[in-house]
Amino acid sequence: MNSRELGEILGAVPLPLVVIDPDGRIAAANAPGADLLGAEQIGRDHAIGLRQPALLAAIQKALQGSGPEQIREQIRYEVLKAPHATSYLVTVTPVRVASETMVICAFEDITEREFVTQFRRDFIANISHELRSPLTALMGIIETLEGPARDDPAARTRFLKTMKAEAARMSRLVRDLLSLSQAEARERERPEVPVDIPRLVAGVVDALRPVAKTAGVTLEIAGTAPVAPVPADADQITQVVQNLVENAIKYDRRGKRVTIAVLPDEAGDMLRIDIVDQGQGIEPQHLPRLTERFYRVDPSRSRGQGGTGLGLAIVKHIIHRHRGRLGIASTLGEGTRVSVFLPRG
Repeated sequence: MNSRELGEILGAVPLPLVVIDPDGRIAAANAPGADLLGAEQIGRDHAIGLRQPALLAAIQKALQGSGPEQIREQIRYEVLKAPHATSYLVTVTPVRVASETMVICAFEDITEREFVTQFRRDFIANISHELRSPLTALMGIIETLEGPARDDPAARTRFLKTMKAEAARMSRLVRDLLSLSQAEARERERPEVPVDIPRLVAGVVDALRPVAKTAGVTLEIAGTAPVAPVPADADQITQVVQNLVENAIKYDRRGKRVTIAVLPDEAGDMLRIDIVDQGQGIEPQHLPRLTERFYRVDPSRSRGQGGTGLGLAIVKHIIHRHRGRLGIASTLGEGTRVSVFLPRG
């Protein structure tokens, strides 16, 4: 097999491939392989470009002809232009060419697979943490009611109130987990039923006025322009607006005004829903992480107000289903603007 034929074969494979000759030099690589190692590595000893000890040992074993079986090793390379390390599963295969042993290394990018695995671990850990506190409190109260407080009516009343609050906290968590699961499950199904968004927003605002009044906050619909109905899931958009307005009420610490507006975006192809509060604002380093599951700017305050840390994650998935986007802008000491952009067609 000449070099041209070898190059054509390697070029037909989308995975990065590297060929090592019997002398241990990198004899050839396809375009992805050259990008991975650097084109200057071709012709050099493989140990210069592939510095992972486990991979070098596997290549050496294959070159020595200790067996035709595939040897799989997992290696990592730091990609400077990426925010994280890229993980590859490398399959090292000895092949016989003209009575000589050469080695083909195939690199499979498993970074996303590892990310998903870690994401699942973190999700389970977060759920366990969120449930541990209320369950511990309930177990402690039950033991107290069975023991020292068995015949204490006042303590029993106080403890029952606490038990009710902790049970409600777990119920909210389960409810939000179900909502998140439903939002994810339907994310590929784009809604098609036209919905009057200004009317929907007005209904949500009217329903939340008693909550705002209790918090000392005024809800105001401003800047609403005539817009045509847009394809949407009315129940899900109601959930989005309700969640965002409730957040604005909770975190408007100065108890002033929350303004809601529905208007066409400047580009003209989107409908924009703005929820603006006059709270203390959010520090810039928190903004990129606000839609992460269980992420809280102020964990103790959020839990104290009944937050589960899943609300904005649910909002994000619902908006993705609608092929829209979410924008959050905040200035410390002035307040926060959350904008929901929905396609108008």
